[in-house]
Amino acid sequence: MKKILFTAMLAAASVLTAQTIKGSDTVLPFSQRAAEAFMKADKNAKVTVTGGGSGVGISALIDGTTDIAQSSRKIKFDERKKVEDKGGNVKEVVVAYDALAVIIHPNNKAEKLTREQLEGIFTGQIKNWSEVGGANLPIVAYSRETSSGTYEFFKEEVLNKKDYMSGILSMPATGAIVQSISQTPGAIGYIGLAYIDKRVKAVQISYDAGKTFVTPSIKTAKDETYPVVRPLIYYYDTNKESTVKSFIDFTFSDAGQKIVSDLGYITVK
Repeated sequence: MKKILFTAMLAAASVLTAQTIKGSDTVLPFSQRAAEAFMKADKNAKVTVTGGGSGVGISALIDGTTDIAQSSRKIKFDERKKVEDKGGNVKEVVVAYDALAVIIHPNNKAEKLTREQLEGIFTGQIKNWSEVGGANLPIVAYSRETSSGTYEFFKEEVLNKKDYMSGILSMPATGAIVQSISQTPGAIGYIGLAYIDKRVKAVQISYDAGKTFVTPSIKTAKDETYPVVRPLIYYYDTNKESTVKSFIDFTFSDAGQKIVSDLGYITVK
């Protein structure tokens, strides 16, 4: 019934102007699928979606070259102020949640890592898998590039705000991390839960110094036993409310939240 009413509401609406969504590669699959479904429901709508990283999306919002910035991190104070200095007002909308998974090569015998061990690995203090219960194999750490919201979230929440080690291998997109780790026996990296596939293995993580280890999943994210969960966010200027409102309303509809679930993210309701 809700789907029928929503479709009828779209049909009755005036012609929509084209709108753009840009930013986080983590949010990208959801935005693409949601845009396709939205345009199918309303033939007058046109939504263009591109990635590039959370920082790229927020920069585009500041420049006025995108209607919605999709982000896997919170907007910074100075970024919000830049929009406000131009007469804008930033609105934040959480459209889904995501568990951030640490992944390794499937043949790696390591199964569990504490937050402290992850900090040691990604800051360069731990260099061999034998130091954390694995084989005598050099660790090859992969990270997202600095424009990525995932890069910043991992640094804040997992590395306890410490800097990544010098020379860490930075990848431009999540898919590149999955591919690289699948081809490198000693590799480790981090990705959104929705990107996990059989080419890599997610490790269990402990945030209580090794007393409890939890595997990333939709279930453990929802029941809050998995410790690394983040919001996936849309930011827009309220001056463009009339342009983006119908699409954002769609993301909260039953059809929109089903897409969230189908893709392996966590729904907001």
